[in-house]
Amino acid sequence: MSTTRRYTLTISCPDRAGIIAAVSGFIAQHGGFIVEASYHTEQEAQRFFMRQEIRADSLPFGLIEFHARFTSLAAEFDMEWHLSDSAQKKRLIILVSKQDHCLNDLLHRWRSGELPVDIPCVVSNHGDLRSFVEWHGIPFHHVEMGDKAVAFDHIEHLYKLYRADAMVLARFMQIMPPDLCRRYAGRIINIHHSFLPSFVGAKPYHQAYQRGVKLIGATCHYVTDELDAGPIIEQDTLRIDHGDTVDDLVRYGRDIEKTVLSRGLRYHVEDRVLVCGNKTIVFR
Repeated sequence: MSTTRRYTLTISCPDRAGIIAAVSGFIAQHGGFIVEASYHTEQEAQRFFMRQEIRADSLPFGLIEFHARFTSLAAEFDMEWHLSDSAQKKRLIILVSKQDHCLNDLLHRWRSGELPVDIPCVVSNHGDLRSFVEWHGIPFHHVEMGDKAVAFDHIEHLYKLYRADAMVLARFMQIMPPDLCRRYAGRIINIHHSFLPSFVGAKPYHQAYQRGVKLIGATCHYVTDELDAGPIIEQDTLRIDHGDTVDDLVRYGRDIEKTVLSRGLRYHVEDRVLVCGNKTIVFR
């Protein structure tokens, strides 16, 4: 990711002629310098998607005035749009249970500056990882799951308290309540340890072993009120064979989970993911 400050404009609207010309013309009219541009039309939905990165110092105004000036153009094309500033890091709270490989990977990328986000806290339904998280200087919250309604109310409270932009389920082995999923649609990101839609739910590596598959994988997706069926952001697979045990599959899978989650999360924080129904357009 470039260190030069950029504004990222993402747009979704009904497809029609003149959208690219109108948006690019607006930016050019104000001296804006577009450094990256991506476009896609989803033919079945007849919906157009756009992502543009604009060098912030090329414009004579900031985000507030950009919003004010762009609003009439957005209304003309019936746009759903968002403008973000690379100088304002996304704030992510991470939810985890006992398995720490995804958490460990994310914290390493965060500490090294590879993942340019703020992590204001980590939440877990177990206390095992407290010392590891606090060693990183990050507050750790242990939330008992005995009364799930109370527990998820507490998690939502923490989300609001820390002014988070997204929740990351880094092997958080709990099913999110449907109403929470609906309230934060597109803001809860999960890593599932299978190549969805195969082997949803619990113990997918065991399911894969019993089925005798030759490929295992992992899926980073947005969480919805349907279990493991939300819009997919990123996936990867690894070839296995008849000699591999369930323990081998679990071990191989940890590596895939880490890389798939980190890639999917990077796409999200860089505003490269736009949702169309239950699909995503990912501008890599």
